[in-house]
Amino acid sequence: MGKENNKKSKSIFKLTENTFVRSYRRMWPYVKPYWFRGLLSVLLAIPIGALEGVIAMSLKPYMDLVMIDKSIEAAWYIPLVIVLFTSLQGGLTYFANYLNTWVGLKITNLLKMDLYKKMLSFETDFFNKRNSGDVMFMFNNNAELACSGLLTNIKNFVQKFFTAVSLIFVLFYNSWQLALVCVLILVGAFLPMTTLKKKIQGLFNHSIVADSALLTVYNESYAGNKTITAYNLDDYQERKFQGVLNGVFDLRMKLFQRTRWLTPVMHIILSIGIGAAIWFGSYLVLNGFITSGSLVSFLTALIMLYNPMKSLGSNYNNVLMSFMAIENVFKIMDSTPAIADRKNATEMPATHNTIEFRNLSFEYNAGVPVLKNINLTVKHGEIIALVGNSGGGKTTLVSLLPRFYDPTSGGIYVDGTDIRDFTLKSLRKNIGVVFQDNFLFAGSIRENILLGNEDATPEQLNTAIKMACLDGFIGSLKNGLDTQIGERGILLSGGQKQRVAIARAFLKNAPILILDEATSALDNKSEAVVQRAIENLMQDKTVFVIAHRLSTIRNASKIVVVNQGEIVESGTHDELVKRECGAYKTLYDMQFKCRTPAPDATI
Repeated sequence: MGKENNKKSKSIFKLTENTFVRSYRRMWPYVKPYWFRGLLSVLLAIPIGALEGVIAMSLKPYMDLVMIDKSIEAAWYIPLVIVLFTSLQGGLTYFANYLNTWVGLKITNLLKMDLYKKMLSFETDFFNKRNSGDVMFMFNNNAELACSGLLTNIKNFVQKFFTAVSLIFVLFYNSWQLALVCVLILVGAFLPMTTLKKKIQGLFNHSIVADSALLTVYNESYAGNKTITAYNLDDYQERKFQGVLNGVFDLRMKLFQRTRWLTPVMHIILSIGIGAAIWFGSYLVLNGFITSGSLVSFLTALIMLYNPMKSLGSNYNNVLMSFMAIENVFKIMDSTPAIADRKNATEMPATHNTIEFRNLSFEYNAGVPVLKNINLTVKHGEIIALVGNSGGGKTTLVSLLPRFYDPTSGGIYVDGTDIRDFTLKSLRKNIGVVFQDNFLFAGSIRENILLGNEDATPEQLNTAIKMACLDGFIGSLKNGLDTQIGERGILLSGGQKQRVAIARAFLKNAPILILDEATSALDNKSEAVVQRAIENLMQDKTVFVIAHRLSTIRNASKIVVVNQGEIVESGTHDELVKRECGAYKTLYDMQFKCRTPAPDATI
């Protein structure tokens, strides 16, 4: 049984050791640019650790000369030596910690940058299936956990190693018999550490989920503050937050229970070592094997050696957390986005003749089709209006064109080439999108419009503003284009945000344009202005428009009715309204049966 436990302990220790080596190997590219400063901070730990033995070593001559021989003159220099070496140790410690912090922050920033790039490479569905807190923890907090103790762990290990070496030298210098007993007890104190990683791995992963949930509640409370206020959801949110806090508390306490026992256990074992040293040391002194000074020096070195060992359980726990975070980081870095460039992908040309949807089907969840066998050919310069009941698949259909998602079967072809054979950047460069709820970034109006083309000239910028019907609004602002609009454009009205987005699309000037219900959330006055801007934007482009305004639909080259994920009919407005019991005519009649149709009525 003992052999089996010993074999198991060695196996676990080897697994932990391999994890450490693998993690540091993966982190090397981030350490490499700052390796000299990092190495210097680690090398400084050698004299810092070694100087711990000076005090213990000095006590032997001091005790023998002063306390035994009563000769103060012969030992006057010893306190000065202790002060001198301690001051040197303090200065080196500050410098090593400064270098350690500087390098650690630099490494963290490099890792965060790469994680952020990785995050931007993931497809829309990746974010759809995760809470904001999960994303924050994956791409930010994991980096903090991984790097916060990386260099510190190395420095502390080196420092404590050389501290132990210097103090063990003092032990053997004073009494090899006592030293053997105490070192054996020290080795025994480390044995419980070999099982720690296995015990905390699962809890560590669960604690990440709980911390992510906490971040999600904060983010929801920030983004949904108006809804919370309007519906008096303060108590509901407080209960929700309290529930998450309770979950975090329970996990933290379980983690404490599985890890913090190590410190008192080591304390007890090491205390036994000190007790044994006092008992056996007294015997050696009384029988003349060692001097009283040797015993005092030995006990001082032993206490200095054992004290940091007592807290090693907590330090080891932190080291494990850091390495598990590193493992999580590189799982993310090694993952492959579902939507990425194919090997040998080519650049999409800036011009096209046809866009063809061939036998296209799509499922968000396996076995639940959203689009079924879609076939549609669109010629250059045509305006295709997609109409139908809510949830029929219109938005999903146009979302497949810029590859927010990839079809489950079938494909989309531009002049006979599958869009998946184009690079993502070139494909999306050729497609402009105006959503129903466009995202604006914190900053100025100018900065948000220029996102369409950062190299636009002032003339191009002014043209985009005019075509988006923004010139009058911007002219009324004190700071004009440099007016700050707040996070998500919160300081602008819905119509103003839409026109900023349209101006951005103007500057992009992509040959393919997607308008996804760009006016449905606006009042009549705002909609009329935005509609004029949209009509300007659609000129000389192939346009896919999901809209409910007859003015847009009447001007369409083709109206496509999508219901239950299928194209049920298509044609011009005049053709479709003549079809008795047709899907389009049904929508048309449902809207107008109680009122006289107007040119800008909604269907």
